[in-house]
Order: sequence, then C-alpha cells, then structure tokens
Amino acid sequence: MTDLHYDVQGTGPVLLILPGGAGHPMALGPLTDALADRFTVVTYDPLGLAHGRLGLPVADQRVEGWSDGAHRVLQEALPEGESAYVFATSSGSVPALDLLARHPRRLRHVVVHEPPCVGVLPDGTRWQAMFGEVYGTYRAAGLQAAATHMSAVLTETVPEERPQDQGQGQPMSRDEELTNPMAIFLAHVLRPFTSYAPDLAALSSAHLTLAAGADSRGQLLHRTAEFIAGQTKSDFVELPGGHIGAVEHPVTFAERLAESLLRSRGD
Repeated sequence: MTDLHYDVQGTGPVLLILPGGAGHPMALGPLTDALADRFTVVTYDPLGLAHGRLGLPVADQRVEGWSDGAHRVLQEALPEGESAYVFATSSGSVPALDLLARHPRRLRHVVVHEPPCVGVLPDGTRWQAMFGEVYGTYRAAGLQAAATHMSAVLTETVPEERPQDQGQGQPMSRDEELTNPMAIFLAHVLRPFTSYAPDLAALSSAHLTLAAGADSRGQLLHRTAEFIAGQTKSDFVELPGGHIGAVEHPVTFAERLAESLLRSRGD
C-alpha cells in the first residue's frame, strides 16, 4: 500500500480537494486559502508530486487507484461518523465521481468541475479518439504541440492537420517528462481518465453538483458537465472563469463553490 500525500489547512467541516492534471496542487494555494476560513481543506496529491516525488518513475494511472487513495485520505482525515464535502476539477473530477459512486455515505456533497468523461456524450467515441490523438501529438512532437492540440479539442476547434503532421516540436526525454507535471498528465493520466465511464445510475441517487466555467460555454467539457447533470438529475452550476477558473479567479471561485457545496443540504 503506497504512502498517502495530502495537506490540511483551515477549520470547519472537511472539504477534500482533488486537483486536475497529474494531481499536483501547485496552483491551488489561493483557492484553498480562500476556503480555509470555513472548511478544513484537505488537498490530495495522488502522485506525491508536491511531496518530493517529482522526478521519480510514474506508471500509467488508474481512476480507481486515485479514488481508493482519496477514500484512504478520508479515513485518516475525517472524524469518525462524519461525512466530507468534495471539490474536484478537470481530471481530478473523474476519481471524485468514482469515489461518490462507491462510497456515497462518506460524502456529504460533491462538486465536480468540467469532468472530462466525454464518453457519456452521444458523440463521445469521437472525442475519446481525439484525446488519444493528443497523446499521439505529445509523443511525436512534445509538450507545446500537445498543449495546443488539447486546447483545440477542449474548445471544439480541432484543426484538420495535427501539429506532428506539420513537423512541429520535439518529443520529451523520459527524464524531462518525469520533472514536468503537465507532461506526466499527458503521458500517464489523459487517456485512462478520458476513457472512464462513470456509473450514472449510482450517481443519480447521490449528492452531486456538476459545474463548468462561465467562460467555457460552447466548449466540450461544459457540454459534458451539463449532459452528466441531466442524466443523473443533479444540479448544474456555472463557476467563474473557464477550465482553470479555480486558478484564474480563486476568491470569487471559492465564494461560488462554497455556496454550491452548502446549498443542497441547508448547512
């Protein structure tokens, strides 16, 4: 059983945060600071990238592995008999949905922001294949080309010609990859997490809110969040900013997030 890596700050009911990307919480400090006056914020770092493991070997990741780790974090951080709030964004939303489907009694209310579970969409197979192409771009042409390609997928403005077909960029070495959280995400998280199929039936009876950025309207993951909300009869809210709104507008994002977390249970 691997070591758990997480940070705790603040006072109040437990709020578990699952970051996006490769799970590195490097940019979420202002958000967690803004939440810590009303929650005990527990920020999970599933690969330990912010806890001395950046640069160490990383295997292809499993959604269930992150979900199991999050459950173990709650067993350590959550007082006996209590339930936790959860906020997760982007790739972190995928194990959060798995956690909620499997352990609903430990969770008070879960807000997931722009989960990339695109397979649920009527055209989901196409978009899963697109994310597979982003991985191919990363391997063939490197980080910048892959980031450009992924941005085009998220905004549904996919170019006819991929960056590697245009001869742009160079692939990263293994050593370079292991020291870059975005590269780790592209190499080991992107494909298994965008391929995950959430248990919509189990989520239909859970305390769940789907969220998307107000600036993401008309984009793939806004559409995905709305679709999952409709399929599970869950609440849907827009939060400030776009896909990285938690980083772009941490204070206003925290205010709206807290409202969404607390509203459904009357806390």
